[in-house]
Amino acid sequence: MGTLYIDRKDIRVKLDGNALAFYSMQGERQGIVPIGPLKRVVFVGDILVETPVLHRLAEEGASVIFLSGKRLQFRGMLHGRMHNNGLLRIKQYEKSCKEFALDIARELVERKVSRQREFLEEVRDRRPDLRFELTTAIRTLEGVLTALQERTGGPEILRGLEGGASASFFFAYIKMFPESLEFTKRNRRPPEDPVNAMLSLCYTLLHYEIVREIETIGLDPTIGFYHCFDYGRESLACDLVEPYRPDIDRFVWELFRTRGLTLRDFSENDERPGCYLKKESRKRFYPEYEEWAKLMRPLWVEEVRNLARRIIDGKDPLSE
Repeated sequence: MGTLYIDRKDIRVKLDGNALAFYSMQGERQGIVPIGPLKRVVFVGDILVETPVLHRLAEEGASVIFLSGKRLQFRGMLHGRMHNNGLLRIKQYEKSCKEFALDIARELVERKVSRQREFLEEVRDRRPDLRFELTTAIRTLEGVLTALQERTGGPEILRGLEGGASASFFFAYIKMFPESLEFTKRNRRPPEDPVNAMLSLCYTLLHYEIVREIETIGLDPTIGFYHCFDYGRESLACDLVEPYRPDIDRFVWELFRTRGLTLRDFSENDERPGCYLKKESRKRFYPEYEEWAKLMRPLWVEEVRNLARRIIDGKDPLSE
């Protein structure tokens, strides 16, 4: 067990030796989970957590993520001690203002567009009914890749190419879902349909997985190379998420394609605007996400470590 999701109202979490113990508000013990195997704990909604629980999780190096109850929006994150590599951050700040930043940005965008093209090519082999839409998008992505490989132009040109590629990708991606899901465009805050609800949730989970790795290794998550500095935004995490967005897109498509999730799993506009995954359906989603994320996490860890090595001139930042 690497990740524990706690998504239940009216529960109190206490420390019991080397384990987390769960109690109802009436004092009845509900269960116990050992802390040792945990890498991350996700608290969802209204849960009472005693302070010693957070102390022990931080001491053991387990990250804690807090999400809101219904919308599953990020509220905060807790870590233990971070890596004390000040030199790595100094190098990061220096290189964010040099040609190094544009080189990294180009690589990230090129990898993202390549994965978008590969995904659509795979779907085209399985969906001959969408051959025209998918082929049109693939050709646009190929044109963007050709332009990227010329390695000319600055950040604004790069953002324009990436934006055009995303627009073409989503033109085809939308067609891959049944009309009953009412997925007609990418929207968020709040998401207006089941597909957008899942894309937003999965992008959020991915983003904070990357933030965790960035902070653990000692980089500054707010200083990016492709995304400009914006107060309160983890721009470096936004950078490193880009090549993995097509993996999220594929994961969400498979969830609906295999009917792991259906329209019945979502509620719309019952209390607040938007479309959200129902509480009972979240119980099915968490294991699905974890099964997928277990395969992806080694890639995310290596992504961050490789960037740190490049920032510090090829040295291993964990040896400093």
